[in-house]
Amino acid sequence: MLKLYGGAFSRASIIKWYLEELQIPYEFILLDMKAGEHKQPEYLAINPTGKVPAIVDGDFQLWESGAILLYLAEKYAKTPLSLKERAIFSQWVLFANSTLATGIFVEANREKEMPHLLTPLNEIFEQQPFLLGNEFTVADVAVGSILAYIPIMLKLDLSAYPAVSNYIQQISQRPAFKNSIGAGRS
Repeated sequence: MLKLYGGAFSRASIIKWYLEELQIPYEFILLDMKAGEHKQPEYLAINPTGKVPAIVDGDFQLWESGAILLYLAEKYAKTPLSLKERAIFSQWVLFANSTLATGIFVEANREKEMPHLLTPLNEIFEQQPFLLGNEFTVADVAVGSILAYIPIMLKLDLSAYPAVSNYIQQISQRPAFKNSIGAGRS
């Protein structure tokens, strides 16, 4: 069984969300970050940086949330992904983890970056329910997780981006989201 390592309130919840969406059985191993379990030799053998999340899938080990999402998307795809599909998924996952996260979570960047990031996303969501059309994909987990943290953690005003707000509301109602990122939140 796939093992997911993470801490409370870590990016492991993003991986949990995707595993729940895929309905893949997994074991979640909660590391006590305050006690330094992520710096112990057993975990450093999985991820030498001591960061979470990481997975162990049989004899395969992988860390970095974006890489894990892409691995799971490819491994559990209903049909083999084409080169172009893999590239599009990579584009959105990398955008979420670097560009979007930095623009939203780094306060010094937020005022300048939010309009550049949220305006095109708002336009996409005005046209379609998910990033790539009518089907929920790994791209929605990556981008949606960053967006969903805005009302949870930052309480930013999104009134200029009503389609983004609607998207956040819709993904937050997904059972897999409620069992992961949304667990324990109202």
